[in-house]
Amino acid sequence: MTSHAEALAEWLVQQHQDRAPLRAVPGDFAPESRAQAVEAQQAFVDIKARYCGEAIGWKIALATPVMQAMVGLDAPIAGRLHSKQVIDSPAKTESASYGRLLVEFEIAVRIASDLKPPRGRGTSRHDRYSVLDAVDAVAPAMELADDRCADYDKMAQHGLQLLADNAWNEGAILGRWRRDWRSLGSANEGIGSLSGTALINDEVVGQGYGRDLMGHPLEALAWLANEANDRGTYLCKGQIAILGSLVRSKFPNPGDRLKFELEGFEPIYLRIT
Repeated sequence: MTSHAEALAEWLVQQHQDRAPLRAVPGDFAPESRAQAVEAQQAFVDIKARYCGEAIGWKIALATPVMQAMVGLDAPIAGRLHSKQVIDSPAKTESASYGRLLVEFEIAVRIASDLKPPRGRGTSRHDRYSVLDAVDAVAPAMELADDRCADYDKMAQHGLQLLADNAWNEGAILGRWRRDWRSLGSANEGIGSLSGTALINDEVVGQGYGRDLMGHPLEALAWLANEANDRGTYLCKGQIAILGSLVRSKFPNPGDRLKFELEGFEPIYLRIT
């Protein structure tokens, strides 16, 4: 780890501790490439692990071209999940603990076997078929993130910072796992056809489908597996991955009650205090 990456990571950690509004990274250690941002993210995750537990999973952000363009990037990005920040539904969190809390509504998978680069298939890249047998179980999830009052009109200047900042992840709320997930959805699309509905205070605020995740949740998982391999690591047996939001991000207020209904699963709940 270079001192440049460590300096950026320490600066980001301090920004979170201060709940400071998002601003540009000081020029002397701003990342100039995705590789530099990934290196800084690893340093950030290592520091955060001292307080939030070891990294036990992965997340995808910017799953759509529209979201990528908004932050000046041309591909999704990945982040890590920490053990003390992944909890079961029903759950609650304090709005005051964040610069500005945002919540996303996702599909989570639990990994059954290590997803190292595939061998003997004529390719070193994963696809939806090579990751299929590596999915042990599926569950609904809500992701908690902190955008620290980002000005989205200016986010095109901060894409690499977002990557270094662990894609803003602050945890995940998980529902009950289903190991019979292959029985869900339509015959053609499987879990890609599952619908998801987000509600705040019992009012529907968004709907989406599994296919909204890069065409299919398994396509999203394959992308994530390849991203981990490109970083010199892999998704490990027992880890969790959340695959992007089926619904546009929401910014709840104190007193709000959030509910996510993923077809075929019990709803999950989050209360904001």
